[in-house]
Formats: sequence, C-alpha cells, structure tokens
Amino acid sequence: MQDNPVHVGKRNKLVNELRNKGIVDLSVLAAISSVPRHWFFPKDFEQFSYRDAAFPIGFEQTISQPFTVAFQTQLLEIQPNSKILEIGTGSGYQAAVLMKMGVELYSIEYIKDLLNLALPVLKKFGDNIKLIHGDGSQGVSKYAPYDGIIVTAGAPALPEILISQLKIGGKLVIPIGEKENEQQMMRFTRISESSVKKESFGECKFVPLIGKNGWNS
Repeated sequence: MQDNPVHVGKRNKLVNELRNKGIVDLSVLAAISSVPRHWFFPKDFEQFSYRDAAFPIGFEQTISQPFTVAFQTQLLEIQPNSKILEIGTGSGYQAAVLMKMGVELYSIEYIKDLLNLALPVLKKFGDNIKLIHGDGSQGVSKYAPYDGIIVTAGAPALPEILISQLKIGGKLVIPIGEKENEQQMMRFTRISESSVKKESFGECKFVPLIGKNGWNS
C-alpha cells in the first residue's frame, strides 16, 4: 500500500476543510492528516477517498464521512492513553484515527466479513487495538470500564448497558433516532454511579446499529 505526496496533499486539503467546518481539536486533525484514508477503499474507487463524504463498503455499510469521524472523535475529548471502546469497526478508518491518537482501543464489529477486511489494514497502524466479533449494542463488558465509547451506527434508543461500562467521567458518543430518518448526535457523560449528563449536537444520519439493543431486537 502506497502513500505518496499526492495523497498527503489531498489529506492536508481535507484537514483544512474540516477545520473550516468547525473541527478545532488539534490532536484529531493531526490524526486525520496522518491516516491514509485511501487504504480503506477498493483500488478502483481510490479517487473518492479524500472527499468529505461517506462511501459504501458493502454489506449495507459505509465508511463514515471524514467530518463525522472527526466530530465524533472530538466529542470524546480524548486524553493521552485513554481506554476507548469503538462499536462498529466497519472499514477500520475510525479505528485507525483513534490508534493514531494513542488510545488503548477495543473495537467490536457485528459483521465478521467486515472485521476480516479491516484486520490487515489496521495491523499497519500498530498493536494498540483489540478487535472483537460480536454484538456491539451490548458493549464489551469484559474490558470495561472505558474512558470513552464511540458508536458508529444509529441506535433506536440509548443502550443503558453502555453507560454502565463507562468510568465515572467517561463519555458515550452515539447517534440516536429513527432508523430511516434523521438521528441526533448525542453525548452522555457519566457523572456518578447513578447520574448522567445528556447533550445533543445536532442531526446526523448513520446506518442502523445491529444487535440486541439495536434494530435486530
């Protein structure tokens, strides 16, 4: 897999576009600038890889729009060595951005074929990731608690089990809403064992979250 000066130039242009759209976290922008997004695209579609747009990756799934990846990551307010759970590995692009930020990452994917496609690409970014095949709508209690949980698919409602897997002070970033309509980007911060702060950050649209607490229930 190549990453030449033309690719770097396209990434720099993308980073400037994201900055103009309101991404201010320098660590997020640095990660976006250093992850070759074209590695997550079929060779025949590489020309689309640095557009600020989502793109189909098969299995009725998409690689998220770069702005969406940056915005969700920014909402996590990641600190060095944070322990993060990603629900929905998908292409692996979001995971690669998080790995570049130096987190201890756990990523779970419902569709095994997608996980198998993401694995060899993610290996190029290091070993600070644990990939898991399973129902991410239930979280991954085995490795909890987490400093942050990021959900890359739309849930019908808040899966309360995810809140229970956060550390006190931890954040859950998740799109919630109707399957076929606009969703809301939500952030839940666990203030105490029994108290949660809820914030909304506008409309968004994601593929449906699959699983017990998603649209397969």
